[in-house]
Amino acid sequence: MKQAIYRTHGKADQVVELIELDPQPLERGQTRLKILRAPINPSDILQIAGNYGSQPALPAQIGLEGVGEVMEVHGPGLGIGTRVIVPNPPGAWATEKTVPSAGLVPLPDADLDQLAMLIVNPATAYLLLTKFVDLVEGDWIIQSAATSAVGQMVTQLAKARGVRIASVVRRSSAIEAVKTAGADAVLLDGPDLTQQVTKELDQAPVLAIDAVAGETFGRLIGCLQDSGTIVLFGNLSGQDTYVPDQTVIFRDIKMRGFWLTQWLQTTSPKDIGRVFGELTTLVAMGQLHSPVARVYPLEDIHKALSHAMRDNRAGKVLLAPNGL
Repeated sequence: MKQAIYRTHGKADQVVELIELDPQPLERGQTRLKILRAPINPSDILQIAGNYGSQPALPAQIGLEGVGEVMEVHGPGLGIGTRVIVPNPPGAWATEKTVPSAGLVPLPDADLDQLAMLIVNPATAYLLLTKFVDLVEGDWIIQSAATSAVGQMVTQLAKARGVRIASVVRRSSAIEAVKTAGADAVLLDGPDLTQQVTKELDQAPVLAIDAVAGETFGRLIGCLQDSGTIVLFGNLSGQDTYVPDQTVIFRDIKMRGFWLTQWLQTTSPKDIGRVFGELTTLVAMGQLHSPVARVYPLEDIHKALSHAMRDNRAGKVLLAPNGL
């Protein structure tokens, strides 16, 4: 079998290597999966660079999510050929993966690429919308990084719930595409962001979702109604955030953080299954969709990583470990 690993931290397209391993016999309670698709996520790139929230011992396998097919089972388990979510720990950038049979989530017959991207971006978007504020139809929310995969998922899920969304972009060339994707208002990030919100929205947002941090975080807080909530789940700017004391004291703004890995580690299997069940249904019905830039064979992993690290990609880059 072939497995992607990294022995040292650095740029992914430089430090990741593809090695050959001999498959080990299964123990009772284990299932061997054939990996069909595995996306390259920003979190994968950050982990390889050594900038993620948790770091495995090196050398380490990589690939935080994917879709696989049951090819061998020892003991009770799902039937051969059943498609499933590839569970953690990371290691989906491989032709095969051995996992515990218990807890595997079977998947419907749907688009392979979309099923492979079920864990990181759809789950993050879903939880950002449902975990922190009880949104009702007609509420406004505001988000940064609207062109990102998570941003697009937030838009799709918000629209399905009747929640209005103001999307903030960092370049004017992105405005039309974000409007077409369904945003109710599209705003250009800058010092006048609060004034834009006052002009374009009939009421202030109750929730802000931020993946940029830095100055954008402070500007999004300025857009919220009093007692509103802002959730930070990324730092695309590479800058620390700063919030004036007056904001905390006099406006009662609630500031929260979100990290999907922590949620997966602290949430019951029943609740995790419920979330993924809802998301799987939406994907199968075509109501939740993320654009794909290109699918690469595993042998071309360095080309795939270089592509995934480009700015202004047209969609997600995926690996097809067992062929396109």
